[in-house]
Amino acid sequence: MAKRPPRQTARRKRKPRRMRDAGRIRGVRVKTEEIDYKDVATLQRLTSAQGKLFSRKRSGLSATAQRRVALAVKRARFMALLPFVS
Repeated sequence: MAKRPPRQTARRKRKPRRMRDAGRIRGVRVKTEEIDYKDVATLQRLTSAQGKLFSRKRSGLSATAQRRVALAVKRARFMALLPFVS
């Protein structure tokens, strides 16, 4: 009987790494004291095109800062500085 050659282990294919999402804003470092409803430019960077707030993971804000941004966006919408929907 002929001997079999040693069995080669099948190599797993590596999943290709995902490219970083261009929509991420992680670099936005907003201090909690600087959040104001009159600062429309900053608030627009923290909202999507539909007017929704980005998540904490996407915006890179702390929990306290995220709550203050939510309150500032609500006030800016009420004062007609930001649209409710677009």
